[in-house]
Amino acid sequence: MPTRKQNKDLGRKFLVIIDNTEECKTALVYAAHRAKSTNGRLVLLSVISPAEFQHWIGIGNIMREEATKTMQEALDKRVEMAKSIMSDVPKTLIREGIISEEILKLIEEDEDIAILVLAAGTGKDGPGPLVSNLATKAAGTFPIPVTIVPGAMSDEDIKAIA
Repeated sequence: MPTRKQNKDLGRKFLVIIDNTEECKTALVYAAHRAKSTNGRLVLLSVISPAEFQHWIGIGNIMREEATKTMQEALDKRVEMAKSIMSDVPKTLIREGIISEEILKLIEEDEDIAILVLAAGTGKDGPGPLVSNLATKAAGTFPIPVTIVPGAMSDEDIKAIA
């Protein structure tokens, strides 16, 4: 695995995956506090699944536009939350593809991304598919450290440890 050469002057970037889950908020709060306390920055990534658009072209385009609008609204909401913590505007991206592949592509493209921050789900279905995948299949080969925040942590507890 090649060495990553981060721009030390600009501070490391914390990558957070944005979706509509409750644990997404937990990961964002942690990452924003860590970025603030370490003079870092945030990158917020939303990924639209390509499987949603395999229908007729016209319908697929409408579905893609609606999914993009929904993701942009979720990003806008999370940007405001991050700004309230760290007084900085995070970089936001919406991509279409398979989420694990898009995360890896982004990490390859931006060497300043130093840490992926996820939060574990608290439901009966386990920690969530992304956390499960990274904790088992990709853990030994993932190009950057992954921080997994317990999904049930309160904002106050997160602030205390971040």
